[in-house]
Amino acid sequence: MKISTRGRYALRVMIDLAEHNSGEYIPLTDIASRQEISEKYLESIVSMLSKSGFLMSLRGKGGGYRLARLPEEYTVQEILEVTEGSLAPIACLEQPTNTCPRASICKSLDMWQGLYHVMKDYLSGITIADLAADTMEPGNFII
Repeated sequence: MKISTRGRYALRVMIDLAEHNSGEYIPLTDIASRQEISEKYLESIVSMLSKSGFLMSLRGKGGGYRLARLPEEYTVQEILEVTEGSLAPIACLEQPTNTCPRASICKSLDMWQGLYHVMKDYLSGITIADLAADTMEPGNFII
């Protein structure tokens, strides 16, 4: 699986907002400047995050964006699922019920399910607070 720039940039936005979390709204221009990302591209990302309830937005003077929850209440998994869609490695795992006609005889299904669970467990164990604190060291989050 390859995470798109949209997913990576969404994480960067969330980390930036966590690092500058003063309770005030932060203008998109400030985030774009610090992260060296096009403001126009960020508009679509923060719109998606706002619609999902991850960010609060305010228009006009003194406006911008801020986190809707505490940084430790956001997992990498949920942010990537909003921006990337399903993180399932194969299509038949994207729905709660596997409707693949070959599921009962598929020799590799258990392997794909295992991979999916490892990814979800790993990504759900990392919060925006963890990333903002920059405490991740190799091996810190190994399952």
